[in-house]
Amino acid sequence: MKKTTQRPGKERLLDAAEQLFAQRGFHGVSLRDITEAAGVDVALVGYHFGSKRALFTSVFERRAEVLNRERLELLEEVRRTALPAPPQIEAIVNAFSYPLLERSARGGPGWKSYFALVAYVNNSPEFGPVMMTRHFDPLVDKFIAVLREALPDCPLREIYWGYQFLTGALTLTFAETGRIDKLSGGLCRSSDLDGVQQRLVPYVAAGFRELSERAKITREGGVSTASKVRGAKPRSVRTRRSSANS
Repeated sequence: MKKTTQRPGKERLLDAAEQLFAQRGFHGVSLRDITEAAGVDVALVGYHFGSKRALFTSVFERRAEVLNRERLELLEEVRRTALPAPPQIEAIVNAFSYPLLERSARGGPGWKSYFALVAYVNNSPEFGPVMMTRHFDPLVDKFIAVLREALPDCPLREIYWGYQFLTGALTLTFAETGRIDKLSGGLCRSSDLDGVQQRLVPYVAAGFRELSERAKITREGGVSTASKVRGAKPRSVRTRRSSANS
């Protein structure tokens, strides 16, 4: 009879912690919860990681390294393929988002838990600023740099706003709340990550182009194409509130 090889205790700890942290957050999980799920002694956490917080960090960085490598390779391929022209915005956005959505869709339950954990960390004032900065900022800096090559006339501020909207969409996507399922009456499913990828790339690329165009027209004292279609420039949040209260 063939024996089943059991994963090392450290890996089982990482797997169990990843799943539980993704489900309950950092403060909703005890070390005993993790070690019971992993089938190991509590002392093993101290031996391999030192503390619960160190274990949390190790869980987060384990797959971040894989994702960053894949996305950097895709970004470099996008640049090389486009030479001597600048890369297409769609190709840049795809290089940034495709490895995430592909891993979440077909990488197995571990990757699914990991992306739920990333969504949790990204929304956490306690963990987000430190962990997202440490593990993902170098990749984001590269992404921003390639976007500047594709949009040389776009103010850097607008590129950062576009990035903010992209990551917000990804964070909500990975949460898979089922909200769109109910809103659409079943026409859309939050678990349809292939459908997300097909729509996210052109949607975000169009947004970057519009931000760039609006900034250019503003510098020239005109009105952007999208604003002409809408019939008016969008007002500020403060202006809309004042109108509503008048």
